[in-house]
Amino acid sequence: MAPLNPAELEIDLLCKGLRLSEGSLDAPFLAKVRAGLGSGLEVTIPARHKTIHVNVPVEEAFAARSPYRLSRRDGKTFVEDDREPGLAYEVGLPQPPAWYGRRTSRGTPMSRVGVLQGTYLGIYVGRVCQFWTARPALNCRFCATGLNVGVTEAAEKEVEDVVETARAAKEESGVTFVHFNSGDQAGGGLRTVEPYVRAVKDRVGALVGVQVLPERDLSLYDRLLDAGVDHFSFCYEFQDPEWFARICPGKAAQVGQEAFFRAMEYTARKMGKGRNSGEIIAGIEPLEKTLEAIDFITDLGCFPTVCIFRPLKGTAMENEPSPRFEEMVVVMRRVFEACMEKGIPVGLAPNIEVSLIVNPDDARDLVAPSLRKSLYLARLTVMKALARPYFARRMRPRAPESS
Repeated sequence: MAPLNPAELEIDLLCKGLRLSEGSLDAPFLAKVRAGLGSGLEVTIPARHKTIHVNVPVEEAFAARSPYRLSRRDGKTFVEDDREPGLAYEVGLPQPPAWYGRRTSRGTPMSRVGVLQGTYLGIYVGRVCQFWTARPALNCRFCATGLNVGVTEAAEKEVEDVVETARAAKEESGVTFVHFNSGDQAGGGLRTVEPYVRAVKDRVGALVGVQVLPERDLSLYDRLLDAGVDHFSFCYEFQDPEWFARICPGKAAQVGQEAFFRAMEYTARKMGKGRNSGEIIAGIEPLEKTLEAIDFITDLGCFPTVCIFRPLKGTAMENEPSPRFEEMVVVMRRVFEACMEKGIPVGLAPNIEVSLIVNPDDARDLVAPSLRKSLYLARLTVMKALARPYFARRMRPRAPESS
C-alpha cells in the first residue's frame, strides 16, 4: 500500500488508534488528565508546512486491534504499519513539561489544573457538568467529563491556581492560547468562566477561548468580549436534530440546537469571520449530515472544529465502532474546501495546534492542487504576517481592573 501523507496518517491514527509494545514508551508520556474527548498519547507528525499534533487513542478497545504500533530504535520513534512490512512513519513524542510535576502556591498539582493538548492549554472550570448528576442522567453519551473531573483533574479550580498554571505554561511551554470549557452550570456558563478569563488576560497575557453552553441572553457575550475573549466555540455535536436528541439528551431537552445557532451567529457577527467555531463530531450521524454541518458553520463565517468520534472507556458509547478512515478523509477534505470557498481565515494565530481534531490547515494536503487553492494559501500567508502585531498586543498582560 502507498504511504499516507501526514494528514491521512493523522486521520487514520484517530480512527484506528495505536498499539504500544513493551518498552516502546516511557511512563511519563502516558499522562492522561483531560475531560471530554481526549485521553490518548500526544504525537507529532512532520509535514511540509507545519508540525501536526495528534492525540492518538491507545487505551480503548479498538486501539488494541490497530495495525499501527509504536516502536523506538536508534534514538528515533516510529509508527509502523503492520499491513505493509517495512512501512514506517517517523514521529515525535512531545516531552511532558516540567510544570506538570509542580504545585501551585496553594498546593494544587498544576497537571490537575490544566493540560497541554497539542500546543494550547486546556482548562475545565466549574462544577462537574450538571447533566451527569441529573436523575436520570442527561449527559452526552460519548463524553467522559463526569468520569474525569474530580478524579484526574481538580473538581473546582481557584483563580489563583489557574493564573499560576497558565503563567508556567506560557513561560516554559510557549503557550499562546488558553481554552476554558465547562459543562452545564445550571445556565450560568459565561458567568462561571468570566473571572478566569479576566485573570488570565490581566495577569498572564494570552489569547483566550471559551466553550460553554449557549446563553439565551446574548448580551452576556458582549460582557465576555469586554473581558478579553478572543474566541468562542459552540459544541453542538450533530447537525441532525434526531441524532442530537439521541446522543445529547441534556443539551436537547434544556438548551436546544437553535440556541447554539443563535449564539454562534451573534458572536460571528460581532467578532468577524474566522474568529469563532462550530464544533461537531464526525462518525456517528450520517456522513451527509456532517458535510451539511460543515457548510452551515462556514456559511455563518465560523470555522468547523470536527472531532473524529472516539469510543472512550467508561462512556455509554465505549463499545461503538470507531469511524471509517475513508469517510473521515471526505469530511476533513470538505473542512478545508469549505474554508477556502467561504474565505474563512485559518491558521493565523501563532502556535495554536489542537491535537484532538484535524485542524483545518492540517487538511490542506487532502485537497488537490488548483489555482484557487494556491491563491487561498497565498492570502493566508499574507494575512498571517499582517496579523502578527495584532496578536502580539492581544497576548500582553492587561493592567488589572481597579474594581
